[in-house]
Amino acid sequence: MTMRACGLALLLAVAGAAHAEGRLAVHDAWVRAIPPGASMTAGYATLSNDGDSPVTVLTAQSDTFRNVGLHETILTQDIAKMREVHRLVVAPGATVKLEPGGYHLMLMSPRRNIAVGDKVGITFLLQDGQRVDTSFDVTDPSAADD
Repeated sequence: MTMRACGLALLLAVAGAAHAEGRLAVHDAWVRAIPPGASMTAGYATLSNDGDSPVTVLTAQSDTFRNVGLHETILTQDIAKMREVHRLVVAPGATVKLEPGGYHLMLMSPRRNIAVGDKVGITFLLQDGQRVDTSFDVTDPSAADD
């Protein structure tokens, strides 16, 4: 095998290995502005995996909030309750919506005021050690009510 053929084979092997991993993409990300006197808000987005293996989201973090948690709203006997989710798996080719009444980010103890039109940086932390930095638009608190 020539050096050129060996090099091409190596590049194809590396490209194939990189394609085999899960890849998290974040779309349509938004956060409700914090009403006066409130100490928390929620974040929503669409998460998609355009890779070939599952992506596991463990949590998220933000410089704007002291605490960020992944939560799910569940209905039990017509009563809505929230529970913390410690991992969210996004299958290959699938999307998971973080939306009112379902999975969402709880954003607690803001370090600064945020207003409609601002952007909030949020980083998703994945099980494989990857960090996915995103920007969430701050919207009116009444937007997309449940």
